[in-house]
Amino acid sequence: MRILLFTLLAAMSFSTSAERLTIDRIYDNANLSGSAPRKLQVSPDGSRVTFLRGRDNDQFQLDLWEFNVKDQSMRRLVDSKILQAEENISDQEKARRERERIANLRGIVDYSWSPDGKQLLVPLAGDLYLIDLSNTDKARKIASGQVMSAQISPGGRYVSYVRDQNLFVFELSSGIERQLTKDGGGTTHNAEAEFVAQEEMAQTSGYWWAPDDSRIAFKRFDESPVPVARRFEIYANRTEVVEQRYPYAGASNVLVGLALVNPESGTIQAIDLGKEKDIYLVRADWSADASTLVFQRQSRNQKQLDLIAVDKHSLAQRSMITETASTWVSILDKPYFLKKTQQFLWMSERSGRKHLYLYDLQGKLVHAISQGEWGIDGLLAVDEQSQTVYVASNRDAVSDKQVYALKLDGSTANQPQRVTKNDGWHETRFSAKAEIFIDTWSDDNTPPQVSLRKPDDTLITWIEHNELNASHPYARYKEAHVPTEYGSLKAEDGQTLYYSIKKPLNFNPAKRYPVFLQVYGGPGAQTVQRHWGSLFEQYMAQQGYIVFKLDNRGSARRERQFTNTIYNTLGKHEVADQLVGINWLSQQGFVDAKRIGVFGWSYGGFMSLRLLSAASDKIAAGVSVAPVTDWALYDTHYVEQFINQPKDNAEGYRQSSVFAHLDGLKSPLLLMHGMADDNVLFTNTTKLIDDLTTRGVLFDLMTYPGGKHGIAGAAKQKHVFHTIEAFFAKHLNNPVGGKP
Repeated sequence: MRILLFTLLAAMSFSTSAERLTIDRIYDNANLSGSAPRKLQVSPDGSRVTFLRGRDNDQFQLDLWEFNVKDQSMRRLVDSKILQAEENISDQEKARRERERIANLRGIVDYSWSPDGKQLLVPLAGDLYLIDLSNTDKARKIASGQVMSAQISPGGRYVSYVRDQNLFVFELSSGIERQLTKDGGGTTHNAEAEFVAQEEMAQTSGYWWAPDDSRIAFKRFDESPVPVARRFEIYANRTEVVEQRYPYAGASNVLVGLALVNPESGTIQAIDLGKEKDIYLVRADWSADASTLVFQRQSRNQKQLDLIAVDKHSLAQRSMITETASTWVSILDKPYFLKKTQQFLWMSERSGRKHLYLYDLQGKLVHAISQGEWGIDGLLAVDEQSQTVYVASNRDAVSDKQVYALKLDGSTANQPQRVTKNDGWHETRFSAKAEIFIDTWSDDNTPPQVSLRKPDDTLITWIEHNELNASHPYARYKEAHVPTEYGSLKAEDGQTLYYSIKKPLNFNPAKRYPVFLQVYGGPGAQTVQRHWGSLFEQYMAQQGYIVFKLDNRGSARRERQFTNTIYNTLGKHEVADQLVGINWLSQQGFVDAKRIGVFGWSYGGFMSLRLLSAASDKIAAGVSVAPVTDWALYDTHYVEQFINQPKDNAEGYRQSSVFAHLDGLKSPLLLMHGMADDNVLFTNTTKLIDDLTTRGVLFDLMTYPGGKHGIAGAAKQKHVFHTIEAFFAKHLNNPVGGKP
């Protein structure tokens, strides 16, 4: 008993003196989480794994690296600084990076393999380089002039790209550049994805190669109908007036078209998208034999999505699949065409959960590949030789992401075999034929570890073991690391809500702690995930806060009954669910119910404002960063999916905005926003500022000159989170940097 007591006291003493995180260290150039490879790919022959990695002294400057599977050696293939010492990227490229949430990255942010595995295509700051694997020190510049959306064709004959809103190809054998479209310019764009396609449909490109290099399907759109948002981008030393075509909810979208072009002859053929012009073109792809183009057409109200097949030669069309819903049809993935049979795989939520189905090329359902009271995240790979389909899912734990194997014949539809063994979160990338896969795994206590594995999860080799040992950059903070606990509560309609909680460093159940409630709450996102998470959350727990997150109804990776709840009014049910979490916290003996604070960004910023308005008697203070305050100020595709157009649901828009509820906002508020935000426009905040001042409501305000939606950059990030902590320290009576 004495030995046990001595051991406990010694452990407590050691933990108390353990070095804790600082905000400055979290956002310094060296990555505390260790080496974090990005854009991992297996080479076409399986001999190499390539990836992008930040530098030891600058985690935001990315170079291209390779891991040689045979000799297990690692080397830097391309030094971004040698390739191009100074970057000068276009405003269009800056906007694209903002859409992809990589605005803080520099150097090489993308690359692709040639089909034969002998070359790599590397875009860098508007120029395009071809790297020969036999001589990586000598890069061949094949295009310049702020080119975008570069691809190597599937057959390896061409490199394609967009310049000045037109589509070009570069023939590798002759070295000849060919301009395929010539009408791009002004409001006309070729082979690009429009704003809402980039932001809401995960479209990173606006064109699609046929597998045999015979055709390119490309999007053509005219953005002249889209209203111009004349806004000010305020920087430290200047103000720019930007006329951005921004499709506000209810406003006109781009006029979109689809065409085929022959890269050799330049012949262009227009595709008929139907009589209704007010549509979304959300996906396009090709059959395995390159004879058929397929595209996905979504209605403006997003209640119907059609998969249409087009014969490459005759342009004759046939409808293959039509998905409908009384709320909205989610955009999922493109069809996967099998090579050995005239069939394809298709994802659908028609059963109420996301599952995978097998169809023939006429659009006739063959059978379900997956089914039951669980759902998949997405299709990872297909091994036609072994008739195996690999999917990602949270079947065993809603907070986890695992790989599962299913049989192509549907015999295991509700009995998938789990492949990945470690609980937690797995991001995977399979080789083309699914012989091997790259696994990036982490959990709450383990930073991301990257390995190469066989389809049965057998370890082939570590690519980046990233062990949390004495040499790891996080090692000095390991003893102060706070574990995460998980649990569930019930919503008012009986549905299950999952939460996570971090209790303060040196937690004493006899004490009562303040709460840092971090909320997002919006559709398409899940915050309660078992992976190596936010170090700022760790920091707050080490400063003496209970850190709490809950995924309310409407959140992602759940059944449609769970997500459909929010239809017609945003904020109502989400707030009700977060209050379930707050009420539960208030009943815990270790929580000081008078010191609960809420923080959110973007949709989370909207939720912070709505929560303060609904429950200032329960929430002591709140921080709202880059909030949507009026959904009529946000984009068509996102908003109309959930609450229709303003003309069809005026009351839904009124009730969904923060302005209908501000009478209840009594607690201290810190409002923050980037002054050059082109996603959630700064108008959302200026409108709120005006309303609050008219009401006589006092609040704190912090704006960031030049800041986009993510307020990127190490210095700005440090300032953002120092400001947030100082605000909560003041209003929740928890001194900055004080011992918990």
